[in-house]
Amino acid sequence: MLHEPAAVHGIDKAAAYKQRLGLKMLAVYATVYVLFVMVNVLWPRSMGWIVVAGLNLAIVWGLFLIVLALVLALIYNRACTRHEKTFEREEQANDG
Repeated sequence: MLHEPAAVHGIDKAAAYKQRLGLKMLAVYATVYVLFVMVNVLWPRSMGWIVVAGLNLAIVWGLFLIVLALVLALIYNRACTRHEKTFEREEQANDG
């Protein structure tokens, strides 16, 4: 049985872009999360406030964090795929 990579890997020309984008998105998410923690620590009673549809602030904010993570992941995937395809088109143009 061979233990080889399933796909051929080369140099990732979009790695720097992916890293910058990932760090920016991490900063956005971390800011929202730190605010959530700070409100919990400094004003814990405010988390009990009913915000919408009988749900308190803690539940709404927690769900928002989950949805935000999913949305950021989808945006990251789309942006990185688009950026990688520009390199693929450039390589095809240079080869042909």
